[in-house]
Amino acid sequence: DNFKYEEINRITFPTPGREGTIEHYDEFQTELGGNFTRGLGAKTTMELIALRKDETQDITSDFRADAASARFSLSRDTSETIGRAVLKHRPTDQISLEAGGEVAINILESQTAYAKDGVNVPLPAANVRIQEDRGEAFAKGVWRPNSKWTIEAGLRYEASTIESSGDVSLEKSLYYAKPRLALTWSPQPATQVRFRFERVVDQLDFDDFVADSSLNTGVITAGNPDLVPEQAWVSEAAFEQRYAGAAIVLTVRHSALSDAIDRAPVFLPTGVFDAPSNIGDGTKDELILSLSVPLAKLGLEGATIKGESTWRRSEVTDPTTGEKREISGLRPLEWEAHFTHDLPAHRLTWGVDVYSAWRETYYRFDEISTDKLKAFVVPFAEWKPRSDIVIRAELQNATNRGFRHTRTVYDGPRNTSQIAFVDDRDIQFGRMYWVRIRKSFGG
Repeated sequence: DNFKYEEINRITFPTPGREGTIEHYDEFQTELGGNFTRGLGAKTTMELIALRKDETQDITSDFRADAASARFSLSRDTSETIGRAVLKHRPTDQISLEAGGEVAINILESQTAYAKDGVNVPLPAANVRIQEDRGEAFAKGVWRPNSKWTIEAGLRYEASTIESSGDVSLEKSLYYAKPRLALTWSPQPATQVRFRFERVVDQLDFDDFVADSSLNTGVITAGNPDLVPEQAWVSEAAFEQRYAGAAIVLTVRHSALSDAIDRAPVFLPTGVFDAPSNIGDGTKDELILSLSVPLAKLGLEGATIKGESTWRRSEVTDPTTGEKREISGLRPLEWEAHFTHDLPAHRLTWGVDVYSAWRETYYRFDEISTDKLKAFVVPFAEWKPRSDIVIRAELQNATNRGFRHTRTVYDGPRNTSQIAFVDDRDIQFGRMYWVRIRKSFGG
């Protein structure tokens, strides 16, 4: 995948001027995997999984203005190697057991350079090599004493070593126990109540370990190889009801966070930079509603409406101001709805997919940026003139939705500085037409 992005701004007030940004992206990914399953008797199964992913990424960004210039370059190579073995045993119809282990090796090599007005500016974690060796052992048991109850209990234990060399030299080991308990109660065949309590440990994102830049908005992000994974104790309850082909599921989830990953300032002799950091404890609450309703009773045989909506509320302590706020990049509300109508007599399926508007806000030490994307509507039709040919057409972005990016930039840290300026960009995108023709051979 490679593309070029070019932006030119002509300034008319208060002083006429011109500035522009040219960015080049070049990315190459490969993935190879295998899965082997074999029965070891009537009640036991062994499963082996191997996976390898590689990615090379090169980015250059040049900014030019009447009396200023900047250049950012990034060359990054990442790889992930995973091996997993699982042994499944079912001693009775009511009990199933599972145990196994997983090993993973993640490697990142990154070289970053940034120059402002022809002068090199050192960035934190600009040139680093990071390797994570991670291992996990797990065991799980499921007991179904009768048709109404299912009880699941499990434990995972994860150990990892992270080593960094280059601009940042460090080595640390991390250990996490991750218990899980889940209960399912089905008082009636069409009714189900589920409870879950477990400890979740996120995997580290290597993109957070190295410096990055967006020169067209003037944002420089430092890297932080000293991150630890975000952890959460998750409590969840779900209620599911089915009736005449329709289904509704209501889920309530609470996450008590520790070592939450967000944005924080990094102080260097060359200046203050924004960086991903562990900022302490926090909370995240989610309410999820999903439904599926057939429309045959309304005279639309073969038609179905499906939808899902998620409300989120979160709270962490801002490392710059010390005040409570929401988690950066977490969307408070998003939903989607899908209408599908199958017409077998005409070998035709048509419908419309609607994806909601959403908002993301990021809290940097000297800036608050908000992204808003409006609703995305996609009508589609799929026709099968023959059993081996499928023709699908889509009208993407039928409503010409737009994207709005607003930056409130301060003179310095937000807790002690005044607003310097507000950069508000409201960009409209046109419709996109898409057609796919698929032919199957053999079989």
